[in-house]
Amino acid sequence: MIDLYTSATPNGYKVSILLEELEIPYNVFAIDLVAKEQKKLDYLKLNPNGRIPTIVDHDNNDFVVFESGAILIYLAEKSGHFFPTDPKVRSSVLQWLMFQMGGIGPMQGQAHVFYRYAPEKIEYAIKRYQNETFRLYSVLNKQLEDNEFLAGELSIADMATWPWVRGYLWAGLEIEQLTNLRRWLDVLSLRPAFQKGIEVPNKVDRSMTTADDARKIGKSILI
Repeated sequence: MIDLYTSATPNGYKVSILLEELEIPYNVFAIDLVAKEQKKLDYLKLNPNGRIPTIVDHDNNDFVVFESGAILIYLAEKSGHFFPTDPKVRSSVLQWLMFQMGGIGPMQGQAHVFYRYAPEKIEYAIKRYQNETFRLYSVLNKQLEDNEFLAGELSIADMATWPWVRGYLWAGLEIEQLTNLRRWLDVLSLRPAFQKGIEVPNKVDRSMTTADDARKIGKSILI
């Protein structure tokens, strides 16, 4: 049995999507980011970085894994799915996984912060991170021109990237001209495991009623 400590963020969704695809039984422990539960001592014993997600694998002597990419690799290797053993294909999956972790996540995350959460609208910062995020989307779009999925077949690279890209409007972006990327988003959105995964632990209300509410959520994710 897997214990999943998570919240309703793109990084959290990565793991719940994979667990749903794998049909592995798991318990969900929702972490309230606004209440800073991720910074409490008991949680820091599991995840010293004080972020989500984290898993505890009770079938492997209560082994703890934190960092979303590391969790995806661990679960894929454990199950033997979505992370091919062929060295070249496996490397391709890792490359696109790292592309998300080192590029899409950080850049789009900053786009969210400056476009949605920052108390002061700094136009330079907004445009800088929106433009870089769109550039990275364009790289994905090119890769998907001749590939159904990022590494050819469905893999943890797609599961890591999709939860971020699906939030393009939240970053203030439009992707109408990125036809391959839109096709990929739509195909994955029809998969039951992806649909279930983004309901864990609960669905985020993206129509935040006030700017203060949005800033609270954004700040809690960053600290």
